[in-house]
Amino acid sequence: MPQFDDEVLVRAPLEEVWKLVHDPSRYPEWWTGIGSVEPAPDGYTMYPEGWPDYPMPQRLQTSSADGRVTISCLVSDLEYRWQLTAEGERTRVQVHVDIPEVESHRLETQTAAMSSALARLTRLATTSASR
Repeated sequence: MPQFDDEVLVRAPLEEVWKLVHDPSRYPEWWTGIGSVEPAPDGYTMYPEGWPDYPMPQRLQTSSADGRVTISCLVSDLEYRWQLTAEGERTRVQVHVDIPEVESHRLETQTAAMSSALARLTRLATTSASR
């Protein structure tokens, strides 16, 4: 199974970063490739940028005590496991992505999209924290 990890150290408190990572309604602000989201019973439905008629249900599991957020795509079976760790006034954001074999052709684009998303998350969290 293809997989990859990425991480960033954000100059913002854990609480500011948590607000962005655990709340799907905030994903279009920073998660590259997500156009919009709608609430769903176990998570949310994501609509990719440029594909407003292509609903992709997502299962969401969060644990604020552990700083973990797990998102499982119920269409493509991609799984994103986020880990947030406070380091003083900064937050380490780590993400592990599992891609099923049938979707292995998406490894390169997912790696690039996640790198972009982490950069956008960093800018947004840093801006929010400085207010």
